[in-house]
Order: sequence, then structure tokens, then C-alpha cells
Amino acid sequence: MAVVVAEVMRRGLMLVLSSPSGAGKTTISRALLERDENLVMSVSVTTRSMRPGESAGKDYRFISADEYHRMVERNELLENARVFENYYGTPRAPVLSALGRGRDVLFDIDWQGTQQLAQNARADLVSVFILPPSTKELERRLRARGQDSDAVVAGRMAKAADEMSHWREYDYIIVNREIEASVKSVQAILAAERLRRDRQQGLADFVNRLREGV
Repeated sequence: MAVVVAEVMRRGLMLVLSSPSGAGKTTISRALLERDENLVMSVSVTTRSMRPGESAGKDYRFISADEYHRMVERNELLENARVFENYYGTPRAPVLSALGRGRDVLFDIDWQGTQQLAQNARADLVSVFILPPSTKELERRLRARGQDSDAVVAGRMAKAADEMSHWREYDYIIVNREIEASVKSVQAILAAERLRRDRQQGLADFVNRLREGV
């Protein structure tokens, strides 16, 4: 008689990285995606126009305002927000499909989006807030990009103070003094969270068979 071996399958998780602009979350995100084949980036929908260098379906899914509002009405978004005159949101179906297949989904969203994810799918959420080592260093990094005027940098610095006030709402905090060390810290968080008991489906049957000597 063939012995049926109980299989343990892992449910994926939603990994959120948030930080004030310039603290390093985008660089950390790119490194994680390059090094981890089981980690995929969440692709948001947006009503804004495509920018040079962007591609539909990779950077964003570009939709009309009418379609966006229909998605909100049908509860098809895990989180959504209005930023200036445009709308953004995370489609529910592809994320839940990935989690069910054991894939982990990476989110680059702010504290407001993270709050919505926590309300809609707290058990699947792992949130990490990235802090700069100092205010002076944050400003230096923003200016080193060479993309923004003095006024824009000042605005980002003012916004950063509010964003950093939400650090207590996150599961983990990383002070990004050095990129490689920060990437390894997030990798360590991922490794531990993937082993959480509640994410290992079929574990009870597996343990029962071990106890029975199977």
C-alpha cells in the first residue's frame, strides 16, 4: 500500500517597504527583486498618464478614472489613494493569486496605503519602515539625485517629518546607514517571516504523520 506523504505548502506574504523620499527604499527594493526569485513587485493601477521610460503592465497598469471608480465600487482594490489629481490602487485579485501560489509580493507604498492593507489583509502583511541615519543625510541624498529644485527638496523634507511619525505602525524598523546592510536586514526578515507557523499550510497533517511514524 502506497504511503501518502503530507505536503507542507507555504502561503505567500505581502512585504511592504515604506520610507520618506530619499531614505533608500527604492534601491533596497530593486536589490531584493534581483536576488529573490520568489519575490514579485506589486503593479498598481493609476489614472495618470504614462511617463517617458515607463511601460504598461510593468510600472503601472494605466486605466481611466471611470474604470478606477468601478474597481473601488466592486471592492477590487486592496488599497487606494488620491495623489494630487490622480488615483492609485492595488488590484486585489493578482495579489491574492500570487499569495495562494506561495509567491511573496513587494509593495512600495506610504503609511496610508499600509494602513489599508493592514485593515484588509493583516495576516498576510509584513511591514518595514526605512529611516535615514539623520535628517542631514536625508537632505544630502535628495540633493545628490540632482532631480529636484531647492523648493521641491524643501517640500520633501517637510513631508518626511510627517511620514516618519508613523514608524510605530510598522512591524520592523531599519535605519539605512548602508544599502547592503539594509538589504541583508530585509532578507533576514523575509527568511524568518516565511517560516511563521501560520503561513505553512498542511503543517498540522504533516506533524500528525510524523507522530504516527509515517
